[in-house]
Parts: sequence; C-alpha cells; structure tokens
Amino acid sequence: MKRHEFLRELHKVTANRNYLEIGVNDGRSLKLSRVPSIAVDPAFKVTSELRCDVHLVKATSDDFFARADPLAHLKGGRHPLRNLRRGRHPLGHWRRATLDLSFIDGMHLFEYALRDFINVERYSGWGSVIVLDDMLPRSIDEAARDRHTTAWTGDVYKLTEILARHRPDLVTVLVDTQPTGQLVVFGADPRNTVLRDRYDEIVAEYDVPDPQKVPEATLERAGAVRPETLLEAGLWRPLVRARNLGLRRAQGWEPVRRALEQVGVGS
Repeated sequence: MKRHEFLRELHKVTANRNYLEIGVNDGRSLKLSRVPSIAVDPAFKVTSELRCDVHLVKATSDDFFARADPLAHLKGGRHPLRNLRRGRHPLGHWRRATLDLSFIDGMHLFEYALRDFINVERYSGWGSVIVLDDMLPRSIDEAARDRHTTAWTGDVYKLTEILARHRPDLVTVLVDTQPTGQLVVFGADPRNTVLRDRYDEIVAEYDVPDPQKVPEATLERAGAVRPETLLEAGLWRPLVRARNLGLRRAQGWEPVRRALEQVGVGS
C-alpha cells in the first residue's frame, strides 16, 4: 500500500475531527483531509484541489509553533471556558485545541523531525494519532543528511530509536508503506518534557557525518507491519470512542493496548 493510500484510510479509521500537516509540498496528502486543517510549509506549491477548511501557513514549523495560539483556526480551538464553579482551569481561561491526527513530513533531518514531534505532542492527547513519514530508507545514500539522490528520506529514521529509548511510554508502530515507510505513534502525553529536556543531548549523540550507519533492520524493514494489518486492527473503535468522550488514559487505554498487542506491538 502506498503512503497516500494509507493516509486516506487513516483519516477514515481515526474519524478525526481536525488535522495538522507539517510539510505540504504540492498538497497530495493535504487533499485527503475533509475536516478543519492546518498545513505548515515555508515554500508550499499546492497544485491539488483542497476539500477542507484549511489554514495554509507559509512558515517554518518552528516559527509556527512559536505563535501564541498556533491552533486557533481549528474548530474547538481556544475558546472561553464557561460554568467554572471555582478555581482556574489548568490552561488558564482558555482551552487549547487537541489534535486528533497529525502528519509530520517536514525537513528530513532527525533534529527537525524531533522538534516537530515535541511540538505536536504538546497539542495532542493519549487518543491522538501522530504519523511520521519516510522512516524506512531503502539505502544508505537515501538516508544521507546531505542530499545527493533524487529520492531522499534523510536521517529521520533515527526517531524510531530515539522514541524507543527516551519515551518507552509511547507505543510506536512501523508501517511498511511504499515507498519509504511511516511510524505511527500512540499514547501522546503533552505534559511529558523528557524529549525537550534531553534535546541537546540527543542531538549531540545522533548528529553524525555521512555516510549514516543505517541499521540493517531498518533497511530490511524488519518489524514493520503491513498497513492493512494496522488499519484492520480492533483498536480504532475504542480509541475514537474514548477520545470523543474525553476519557482519561486510565479509563480508555486498556482495550486499545490489547488491540495493539494483537498486531505485535503495545505495552
């Protein structure tokens, strides 16, 4: 299954109420959205017809997330809280939007993708779905930090190991989409600051000169599940129900975890 086919089906099974995309290019993935969306790219050149209520942001993702209220466009974004009987809401007088589905396909260097993940997670919840693109390079040349091939993933594949090492609380699923795979992340925690706190340490360890030592398991796509297997898993109905009801992780995670275990992942 090609990546855009997989994304199309993800929009369906997640029943997402909003969508964020980092890295727009010509709009081939953005055109799949039918819900309020935000798309960020410093140099987009959209040639596809868009069929959603979309805010196109011509900026780097770092600059976008530095804004005071980056998700204001999304329905259910910042709005006054009513009927507060006492005290202050933990986010102040405004409630932030929570992202249902996010697709990270920006700059193909791991440190940029890591910052994008950190920023996206701040606006996600445990029931959110975050997808990172180009996680299974097909060759060492394709995975180079300095691009010298037509097809290029860069070294964003390193996010798979980084998240496994530093955020074992997350559940990550490598998906064998064509041409270069994707990583789907479940269980986001906007309060977790581990990646932000360790960012400099992580960059110092993983920023190495070309040629990259791409793990054989990555090149051989070991452990990557068939996209159909994930799409047909029994996790989506309980995930969507728990998300829409606003259930806490402790209330809604167990059936999702069991379904993830059936496709060979989960914790």
